[in-house]
Amino acid sequence: MSDAPEEKVPLRDRLASGLFLGVMRLAGMLPYDRRIPAVGWFFAQVVAPVAGWRRRIHDNLALAWPDLPDSEVARLTRAVPDNAGRSMAEIYAGEAFSARIREADPLEGPGLPALEEAFEAGRPVILACAHFGNYDAMRAALSARGWPVGALYRPMNNEAFNAHYVPAITAIAEPVFPRGRSGLTAMIRFLRGGGWMALGFDQHDRHAPHLSFFGQPARTVLTPAELALRHDALILPIHGIRQPDGLSFRVHAGAPVAHADAIAMMQSLNDDLETLVRRHPDQWFWVHRRWK
Repeated sequence: MSDAPEEKVPLRDRLASGLFLGVMRLAGMLPYDRRIPAVGWFFAQVVAPVAGWRRRIHDNLALAWPDLPDSEVARLTRAVPDNAGRSMAEIYAGEAFSARIREADPLEGPGLPALEEAFEAGRPVILACAHFGNYDAMRAALSARGWPVGALYRPMNNEAFNAHYVPAITAIAEPVFPRGRSGLTAMIRFLRGGGWMALGFDQHDRHAPHLSFFGQPARTVLTPAELALRHDALILPIHGIRQPDGLSFRVHAGAPVAHADAIAMMQSLNDDLETLVRRHPDQWFWVHRRWK
């Protein structure tokens, strides 16, 4: 959270943050089952066209999935922002969201026995995740079992927004570590002590090597694999997959990635994510500038 005085935060940022909080508070007056789709609708119909998301989604699909029918492209320009809005509403729902995850205990997949073994042995774990479904459903599900899941987050450029976003994600599960020298130092200490770290790998990083994603060169961070090798950590893909009702999740822990060359390990994770996105294209955040 930023300690910057409010008057030093640009007015535009304060207005954007205030508008967002206003929408969340208004939505909070609705029952949970109506609130989540209502915010999804708002993101799809208001936020997406204003922010230019529809064009970005269209352009990314044209590059990565050129044979997709026009009707499906049109559907995804609405469905992708809808999922993003639902995810944000869930984060700000606080205990209501976490309680639903605890009650459902949605963990599944071939990696689940390996996670149980790692917990019993006190072995560190790298949870390779993406901007897919709802990332925080995974953290809530793991935390509900008493497993030590931490996460690395990128502080928002909008400091006014960051001031309420960080407490919201911290309420779901902690610890969370900001990107930066102090955050990384604390994260490594946590990992060495047997902690589990959720690390994203699906965003462009100009310092990263080009790997393949949807048949296109995409700069992909090696950090998850490098940390797993350096600290003898279990590493596997894990994703919160939104279900057809739009409210519930399956949290799928994929098969562990064998320790090998870091590039080969991350290419395996890219391939696994591509398979998942092709099955559920509306749940990946096609708004990112993944291919530059």
